[in-house]
Amino acid sequence: MKIKNYDVWVKIGLNILHYRKEQRLTQAELAEGCDTSQHHIQRIETAAAGCSIDMLIEIAKFLNIPLYKLFEFKD
Repeated sequence: MKIKNYDVWVKIGLNILHYRKEQRLTQAELAEGCDTSQHHIQRIETAAAGCSIDMLIEIAKFLNIPLYKLFEFKD
């Protein structure tokens, strides 16, 4: 299955990974805080799957960061 806008999802996934690691959280801890599975978080972080805006909002809330931080891309 090809994901639309794959390059953007890669960047979003890397941002989630960055903020999760910055807070010393595991994928399982983030998943539990967002009421999803560790496998789902892993797939989002690696851009193997996209997710809903609602899920991104939940991730940002749990990481205690503004939602826009997930969309700040570094070149």
